[in-house]
Amino acid sequence: MNNHFYRWFGRSVRQGVASKSLLKTALMAITMLVSISMYAQDKTVSGKVTDKGDGSGMPGVSISVKGSNKGTQTDINGAYKIAAPANATLVFSFVGYAKQEIAVGTRSELNVTLVSENKALDEVVVVGYGTTTRKDATGGVTSLTAKDFNQGVIASPEQLLQGRAAGVQMTPNSGEPGAGINIRIRGTTSIRSGNGPLYVVDGIPLDGSSTVDGADGSAGFGNVAAKNPLNFMNPSDIESISVLKDASAAAIYGARGANGVVLITTKKGKSGQSNLNVSIGTSIASNYKNYDVLSTSAFLTEAAKAGLDVNNKTINAGSSTNWQDQVYRTAVTQNYNLSYGGGNDVTNYFFSLGYNDQQGTVKGTSMGRVSARINATHKLFDNKVVLGVAMTTSQIKDKGAATGGDIGFEGNVISRAIQTNPTYPILAADGSYFTNGTPAFRNPVSLLEQINIGGSTARTLMNITGTWNITKDLSYKANFGLDNSNGVTRTSVQPNTPGFSVNIPNNQGYSRIANRYITTTTIEHTLNYKTVLGKSKIDAIAGFSYQKFENQSNYVQALYFTSPAGFDLSNNLNFVDNSGTQKAFSGGSAKSQFDLQSYFGRVNYSFNDKYLLTGTLRVDGSSKFGLNNKYGYFPSVGAAWRLSNESFIPKEIFSDLKLRTNWGITGNQEFPTNTSLATYAPNSGAGGISKENVPNPDIKWESTTAYGVGLDFGLMKGRLTGTVDYFNKSTNNLLFPFAAPQPDVATTRWANIPADIRNTGVEFSLNYQILAGTKLGWDASVNTTFLKNEVAKLDVATIQTGNLYGQGLSGVFIQPITQGYPLYGFFLNDFKGYDSNGNTILSAEKSYKGSPFPTMVWGLTNNFTYGSWNASLFINGQSGGYIYNNTATAVLNRGSLKQGNNVTPYTLSSTTGQAYGDAPVASTFYLEKSDFIRISNLSIGHTVKLPANSFAKSLNISLTGQNLLLISNYSGLDPEISNPAAARGTGANAIPSLGIDYISYPKARAFTLGISANF
Repeated sequence: MNNHFYRWFGRSVRQGVASKSLLKTALMAITMLVSISMYAQDKTVSGKVTDKGDGSGMPGVSISVKGSNKGTQTDINGAYKIAAPANATLVFSFVGYAKQEIAVGTRSELNVTLVSENKALDEVVVVGYGTTTRKDATGGVTSLTAKDFNQGVIASPEQLLQGRAAGVQMTPNSGEPGAGINIRIRGTTSIRSGNGPLYVVDGIPLDGSSTVDGADGSAGFGNVAAKNPLNFMNPSDIESISVLKDASAAAIYGARGANGVVLITTKKGKSGQSNLNVSIGTSIASNYKNYDVLSTSAFLTEAAKAGLDVNNKTINAGSSTNWQDQVYRTAVTQNYNLSYGGGNDVTNYFFSLGYNDQQGTVKGTSMGRVSARINATHKLFDNKVVLGVAMTTSQIKDKGAATGGDIGFEGNVISRAIQTNPTYPILAADGSYFTNGTPAFRNPVSLLEQINIGGSTARTLMNITGTWNITKDLSYKANFGLDNSNGVTRTSVQPNTPGFSVNIPNNQGYSRIANRYITTTTIEHTLNYKTVLGKSKIDAIAGFSYQKFENQSNYVQALYFTSPAGFDLSNNLNFVDNSGTQKAFSGGSAKSQFDLQSYFGRVNYSFNDKYLLTGTLRVDGSSKFGLNNKYGYFPSVGAAWRLSNESFIPKEIFSDLKLRTNWGITGNQEFPTNTSLATYAPNSGAGGISKENVPNPDIKWESTTAYGVGLDFGLMKGRLTGTVDYFNKSTNNLLFPFAAPQPDVATTRWANIPADIRNTGVEFSLNYQILAGTKLGWDASVNTTFLKNEVAKLDVATIQTGNLYGQGLSGVFIQPITQGYPLYGFFLNDFKGYDSNGNTILSAEKSYKGSPFPTMVWGLTNNFTYGSWNASLFINGQSGGYIYNNTATAVLNRGSLKQGNNVTPYTLSSTTGQAYGDAPVASTFYLEKSDFIRISNLSIGHTVKLPANSFAKSLNISLTGQNLLLISNYSGLDPEISNPAAARGTGANAIPSLGIDYISYPKARAFTLGISANF
């Protein structure tokens, strides 16, 4: 065929045909024929891929023809076969091994040997006061980097790892922007003291106190919890997060390590390159689920069945209002970030600016943040001295609403939006907010617009370091840190707000301004020694740390306002009537201060890269402790055996195999300052002072003794890796406030309880590289935690907590802390149905019915790549726990309908036989399983191919969905919620609890479109 073509083409030329169209046709024909000729020369190339380490065949190795879509994989013996042109280059790739590119040439057989890179094992992991590698770690450490983080609307750093780490359970306090998160690492260990982990940012341990007060509910709208103190950090500035879970890893932080430690490392500039990154994100969010309350017509029908007069304007006001639509909205979030970093062999630098404006789905609620960060290092004297500075500064503005969870029958914004009669209008005929004439009635829109709750926080975290490399093995480091925050909360209730005549004198308005100032100073000195002696490696550190914590607050509030209607009381305390016997103004202040002086040391020893030993000791002296217990001692030891380096372990099966064990003691000093001293408080309204606390010189830290065993493994040449850990934690010397012994006139006396809180469990983590092709990649990871919590010993009377709220439920506690049962276990009467009059029948006695702690928590991540596209899907869930639906008990019951309030169809269908006037009663009827499966995060991204001469280095576009699907049998909005104000004891024993759902701020479903460009 080719000869015929050339004769035809030559004859055409000799005939002088010069047509352009003919020439184009000829060139196209030549191109086609050359291509056909090339493909006709494809030949079969076969061979075997082996591991250089042991010579074994490698299954699953990806082989592709460079520059084409052709590809295959090796079989179980490492053999392969592929068709390729003679001038082709074959690309051999496998996870954990160096990629090879080999030209085929004239060969038809091509055997390849791949060399292991062990990148995963050599990955650097941040631990307390230093770093290690995965292969050398003896303790329980989980480390995540940017590729592992959650995407989308992220307000604070810990949300980046929610659900991604085994042994770490995170439950949001609510769906409000900037709300706190309940974090438990390997279980809940304390009754009264803090259970949250210690956060360390670039080596500086943070004071976990709230930097701004929540809204005080004394005016009658309920207490609104303070926002998350970590909101000051821009999540885009974070490079990695390490979680220290066991005592071997956390004991280096001594009296603050009992609840685990979260180490946050921020981004730094890299030598040899400069990079300008700009990212923009816009999100829209709406409630995943609202309560399905009765429509106007259905409400009137059911009200008539309940015996109400639907011709009465109190029952039928003639309007049709969807109150949830009036309270909720589609929220928009804007997120902008700019960063610039780079450096050389002497200086590295990183700067960033961030702006975040996150609206809440409750109208008027929001969180705004402006942040800036600098990270820089500079080397002097031929790298003998290294100076570093890191500083974050931010300004946060919060806007809240009356969503407090400790409100009674009067209700907050959310409960009134559920309950309020749908025939009521928003406004009365005169333009004022509608009220049905009863003193306790609250208009949901009025609660939104006439109650103002706002907060503002300015916070700066700075640390300056200097490192002197004395010799190649010995270095000294000095670290100075300063964490300073100023916060103010402004709260007000406008005069004549419906439903507040009982709480506010003459309903003349209320305003409060509360300030909080927190300063933490840190000074640390450390010596680090690293050396190799034959087959031995030693990495030792010794140090001294001093921290001073100061926390001051003051407030002033006013009543009896005479200001004009609509005047913003939250910004001004003037225009009040302070005449006669009226006391319009009141106020107060408080100050706490304590010091922590510590000595610590750690030695990591490795012999022959097989046997690893870690020993740690920290000595903490705290002014919080009593005079007789000023210092606490916190030792730990960890050991590991790298079995994969032994000759008797088959290398063709195990690429990594390491057995770990650990033991240690850590402490918890997160209890109020001055509990060991005599304290006094002013007598409210009566003048003078009274004794508040009885001194106890024997008070000491709560201590947790923990031990565990772990196994790290790698199979299939490193494609499948994982860890298994067993842990056992026992917490003793629990701190608790008791009634002061007589005849002392004080109210409380703090003491250590002889008790034992046990947390035992097993953790699994698996990572599998399912596909490792150059075109299509797929890896999956799963983490699972099985946990059991028990109060093994409690040498005091049963401690009551789990107070329910709502009409008729005052003084009802359902979670007595009892020996032999989990913390916060539910003790309830059994629901037996209804009698002939429709009244609830209950069992005679309360008994244990379940725990709020799930017995299993898991997360599954799938990451996909296809050319320039990538996708990530994260699913998580839990099972084995319970949740008590206090909203259904107090708000959504037939008794509420009888009072003219709205309910749900579920209320009517699920309580067949209940009398309309039956008072709400706590029972097993409202206790439900908290099991769920959630598609939490789905992200799809595309890297845009840019021209070679483009100004930008790269351009990425992404679309992320959060909280996309919830599968649960729970009748409320969401089983994964923890409203701290809605479940607690009273007075001095105001113990936080878990698992009680009461009119919580709903969680949202969000979609985020993001664009990121590098220049």
